[in-house]
Amino acid sequence: MGGRLVGTQGVAIWLAQQPFGRVWLIALGLGLWAFVGWRIVQSVFDADREGTSSRALLTRAGQALSGLFYSLLAGGVFELLDEAGSHIASEDVAENREKAATLLALPFGDLLLMAVAVVIAGVGVGNILKGVHSDFADTLACSPKWYHRLSILARAGYVARGFAYLPLAVLVGLAGWYTRAAEVTGMAGSFQALQNQPGGSILLTACAAGLIAFGGFAFVEARFRRIRAPRALG
Repeated sequence: MGGRLVGTQGVAIWLAQQPFGRVWLIALGLGLWAFVGWRIVQSVFDADREGTSSRALLTRAGQALSGLFYSLLAGGVFELLDEAGSHIASEDVAENREKAATLLALPFGDLLLMAVAVVIAGVGVGNILKGVHSDFADTLACSPKWYHRLSILARAGYVARGFAYLPLAVLVGLAGWYTRAAEVTGMAGSFQALQNQPGGSILLTACAAGLIAFGGFAFVEARFRRIRAPRALG
């Protein structure tokens, strides 16, 4: 609608430009930090009672990485309170490229950057698999009738979220393969790469609809999520 693609930082900038923008940013930043705290409780104290099997530890490690990602996002939101202007989005790309260049300058930096790409791809594939195979009934305290309706929202959201990460993984992987930090952008670049494919506008629209579904399911979880006190805190 705006004629250009933006990532998470660009969305936060748009929010800052709305009426009461600073209030929205503070609320968003605090909410993100609260979510980081929840991820810590999940990964460290096993709030979901995953256990200590190999699969459970992998799930909890993913929750820890998710917490790290959202902590960076929360920090970026609060940075916007001291900065202004759409130039921040381009600075965010430049910062990502600078980080990639620093990583490439290290011994085996190209392999490290490709390893980062594998992690990003793993997050994407993990979301897709969760959307396809997970049973969300155990985590939602609602009637079976509502569960069947809401599970469709959850599956569409997780699958779309997973596919949104994959182009970014490819861009980061190419940067490591060709040793070019300029290949690294951000989520906006990931969406741009998706749009550049045959039928890209349709793919991008489907991805956007899925991400909206993921956001909708987040509100559902805020209302119906079954939270059990971790044994370590009980």
